[in-house]
Amino acid sequence: METLFENASLESNKTRPLADRLRPKDILDVVGQDRLIGDNGSISKMIKIGKISSMILWGPPGCGKTTIARLLANYTDLDFVPLSAIFSGVADLRKIFETAKLKKQTGMGTLLFVDEIHRFNKSQQDAFLPYVEDGTIILIGATTENPSFELNSALLSRCQVMVLNRLDDKALDNLILRAETELEAELPLNENAKIALKAMADGDGRYLLTMIEQIYNFADGKVLNRAELSEILQKRSPIYDKGDDGHYNLISALHKSVRGSDPDAALYWFARMLKGGEDPNFIARRLVRMAVEDICLADPNALTIANNAWQAYERLGSPEGELALANAVVYLATAPKSISAYVAFKASMDMADKTGSLMPPKRILNAPTAMMQDIGYGDGYQYDPDLENSFSGQNYFPDEIERQKFYKPVERGFEREISKRLKYWEKLRKDVN
Repeated sequence: METLFENASLESNKTRPLADRLRPKDILDVVGQDRLIGDNGSISKMIKIGKISSMILWGPPGCGKTTIARLLANYTDLDFVPLSAIFSGVADLRKIFETAKLKKQTGMGTLLFVDEIHRFNKSQQDAFLPYVEDGTIILIGATTENPSFELNSALLSRCQVMVLNRLDDKALDNLILRAETELEAELPLNENAKIALKAMADGDGRYLLTMIEQIYNFADGKVLNRAELSEILQKRSPIYDKGDDGHYNLISALHKSVRGSDPDAALYWFARMLKGGEDPNFIARRLVRMAVEDICLADPNALTIANNAWQAYERLGSPEGELALANAVVYLATAPKSISAYVAFKASMDMADKTGSLMPPKRILNAPTAMMQDIGYGDGYQYDPDLENSFSGQNYFPDEIERQKFYKPVERGFEREISKRLKYWEKLRKDVN
C-alpha cells in the first residue's frame, strides 16, 4: 500500500512537464548527438579518462545542451553550479568565483554551467579568463549563437567548442517512443500527422515533447489526422533570427545554390528566408551581388534582371514583388557563370598597388594648352574609330611596365563572343607591332 508521501511524490511527478520527466538520467540516453557522446565521441573520451575540460556547447534550441552539461557533472567530483546569463550579472559571477576559490583551497573543484553564455558582453566574458586559466572552475557554456562571433577569442582559446546538431527524424522518433512509454499510451496520430508533427518540431526535442503533451490532453481518445493536429497546435515559425546565425547561414545557402546553378535549391532557401521574416530588400541586394560576382559578363543581362527585380519589389511590395525576386533567383541560377571580370579587377588592383603613381603615356593624354602640346601630350595618338577595323593596337599602359593581361574570359555564355573579339584584336595588335 502506497504511503501518503509516496502518493504525493507520484502526483508531483505527473504534474511535471513531459519534457522534464523525460530528461535523460544518463548521458548515453541523450538522442541525436552520437558524434559527441558515441563510442568515439569527444565528450565520451573525456568521460573515459575522467577529465572534463572547459567547453562551449553550440547548437540550436532543444538539442540537449543543458542536459549534457548537467549529466557531465555526474561523471566528476566537482561541485555543479548552474547559471543563466539572462538573469545574472557581474555581481553573481564574483560570488561564484569567490566561492570556487575557497572550495579549491579545500581540494574541491567547481563545474560552472552558464546557459546562454553569449548574453554576457565581452567585458563580462573576460571575467572568466583567470579562473578558467588556473583551474578554479571548469566552464561549460551553452549557446545557440556562433561562438566565433559572440564569444571572446581569449575565452574560446581556453575552451573546446562542441557542435550539437538539430535532432533528425530518427532522434525525434526515439523521443516519441519514450513519450508513449512514459504516458502508457500510443501517440494518437495517424502516419501523416506524425510526419507533420516532426516537421513542426523543426529539430527541437523539447518543443516536440511539449506538443506531444498537448496532443494527449486534447485528443480525447481519437486518432488525429493532419488537419485535426493543426487545429490543436499552432504552427511554429522556422528558427531564424535576422540578426544572427540563421540570417547568415541561409543567405549563404541561397548564394551558393545560385552559384552552383541549382534553381530548385535556390528557390527553397529564398522561400525559407521569406518565411523567416527576412527583409526582401536584403535578398535583392545579394542578388545584385551574385550578378556581378558570379555571373559577370557570361550573361550581361543578369545585372539588369537583378536590378529590375529589386525595383519591381520596391514598387509592388509583398507579396507580388517577391515573385519578381523569385524570377531573378531562377534567372541567376540558370545563367552561365564566370568570375573572369572579378578576377581581372582584383589583379588590376594589385598591379595598381605595386606600380604606384606611374604616369599614363603622353600620347593618350589630352593637350588643351600650347605648353602641353610642346612637351608632347597627345603626340602619336590614333583615334581608333577612324581606323580600318577600328583598332590601332596602341599600348595604353604606362611606358615603364609591360602590357598586362588581366581579363581572361571563359568559353561560356556571352564571354565566348568576347573571347573571340579579344583574340581577333590580339592578332591585329601583333600585325601592327
